[in-house]
Amino acid sequence: MQVGFKVLERLYGIMLAQPLRVESSIGTVRVHRDKGGRIENRYPASYKPADDFAGHFEFGLKYEEIHIEFFARLFAASGPGPVESWCRREPFGQYARRAGFLYEWLTGERLDVPDLTNGKYIAAISGKDYLTRVEPVRERRWRINNNLPGTAAFCPLVRRTSAVQDALRFDLAAALAELDNIFGADMLMRTASWLTFNESRASFLIEKESDQTDRIQRFAHVIAQYCGHIEDPLGSDSLHTLQAGILGRDAMGLGLRRSPVFVGQATMRENIVHYIAPHFEEAARMLGGLKAFEAATRGAEPVARAAALAFAFVYIHPMRDGNGRIHRFLINDTLVRDRAVPDGVILPVSATITGSSDFRTGYDRALEVFSRPFMRRYATAYRFGEVVTCEDGTRSNFIFDEYADACFAWRYPDLTEHVLYTARVIEHTIRHEMVDEARMLATFQLAQERLKDVIEMPGQDANRIIRSIKENGWRVSGKLKAEYPRLADEPTARQVVAAVQSAFEDSEGKPIAS
Repeated sequence: MQVGFKVLERLYGIMLAQPLRVESSIGTVRVHRDKGGRIENRYPASYKPADDFAGHFEFGLKYEEIHIEFFARLFAASGPGPVESWCRREPFGQYARRAGFLYEWLTGERLDVPDLTNGKYIAAISGKDYLTRVEPVRERRWRINNNLPGTAAFCPLVRRTSAVQDALRFDLAAALAELDNIFGADMLMRTASWLTFNESRASFLIEKESDQTDRIQRFAHVIAQYCGHIEDPLGSDSLHTLQAGILGRDAMGLGLRRSPVFVGQATMRENIVHYIAPHFEEAARMLGGLKAFEAATRGAEPVARAAALAFAFVYIHPMRDGNGRIHRFLINDTLVRDRAVPDGVILPVSATITGSSDFRTGYDRALEVFSRPFMRRYATAYRFGEVVTCEDGTRSNFIFDEYADACFAWRYPDLTEHVLYTARVIEHTIRHEMVDEARMLATFQLAQERLKDVIEMPGQDANRIIRSIKENGWRVSGKLKAEYPRLADEPTARQVVAAVQSAFEDSEGKPIAS
């Protein structure tokens, strides 16, 4: 016998974009099966709930997962009647109170039930199992501590799974302090300067625009200037500033979009749609909800916040262009703002993503956690018609017929897997990308010093010679001899090669904390 949210989903004919992960049934013994993200739970007969709205909803709140899209669609389908009846029958019942609160919070409609005048306050959702507001808001009518992290306009959900909790235990500050101890504060800041440019270049590789040198330099400047310092990073003025810095102030269509948008690819025959973004009017409201999420979760885990803010932003897709780069900017901005990393230090997360097929594939898979089931749900709801000019000047022939229905999904994305992925990327970035770059810079500095012990020269010339000797297999090329006649002298050339090569050989095998 099936019980819980799945029963209500079937009874009310609900079609979710994000499927319920948990399926519960009544049997003879307790059984738990996790089938790659789909969970089957069986309970003994003593767990059997009443076979009505209240019984199955209470069972779901007790034993299954919070699923805000499901709640919103369920309340829209059921109307107020079942919840009102439940609340009148059990006015002090904690599950009835939570259902009543959730109904009013999600629908904006007041139930025809009296306010509670006494009783202990209870949390809307479990802070042990979900990322919640740092400071709950007291709802006196229901005697509920509203700890939901967002608003009804936009409220992402992060489940505190064991995998997520393990990933969030990585101590960024301690790992960076370890790098500082090994290489020195000056070297770490020099590494950060280079990694700022590297992050920009890698970010454009993700967007398949690696040949855009000017845009890469602009984005590097945006990262260096604004990370952790721009006021209200999700505000329209700040987003305009970031977008203009990335694309150039003369770019077309700066600011929040006023046109439909989809993420996809063009072929010779047709456009393939991978994801449809919210209607621009809803996108603005959702962006306001995301700002509320950012404010409400300050003081919570920085990595979880960074991941949720960044991926939520890219799903809302509020800009005409630059959404992906702002998405990755927000990761570093949040970490600096939350003081998880020192001011001026940039984690090259884009370099980690592009530098490994596993992380690159993982990035696509993280995005598809939401977009793939979303597109399955709305596979027949879009088309291409007559080209029109939109309010922001965009010419588009894209038509989506289910904006209102899809809002249930857009407003309440589950970003658990996105947090897990981002945490792994950040740890790898510090443990490997930053370590490798710091070691390389330290080695190059040592090579400069040893080269100048042989021949005194300006730093620019030393850099040119070091790169050439290393790239030519520890030999002085004919071209280098022509540029620097002193290297035509064989004894001098041998001394120069030995000095440079020794620096690189001495750096190999030096222990780095793992």
